[in-house]
Amino acid sequence: MAKGKTTGSKAASNSSKTLTSDSTSGKSKTAAGSALSQTDAPNKTTSKPAAKSASKVVSDGRTSNTSKSAAGSALSQKESGKGSKGGAKKASAKKS
Repeated sequence: MAKGKTTGSKAASNSSKTLTSDSTSGKSKTAAGSALSQTDAPNKTTSKPAAKSASKVVSDGRTSNTSKSAAGSALSQKESGKGSKGGAKKASAKKS
């Protein structure tokens, strides 16, 4: 768990801008909402669906830096370990 991490003021501001933009994708808004909900909430973490959306936002070349800032904050607060363990199981299962 990303215990103790919270969304900083700049990322929170970018999250707010992302959520209120009419031209922002749903994935960007999901990531921004997750980041904004973790402002002053050190015990909250980003859910798997929100982390997946945030990952796509960060890697999309068409996404604004404002949305990427919000998505990056959400990703930095995702639960650690669970995603990588599941991926390793899937990879080994495919090899069999």
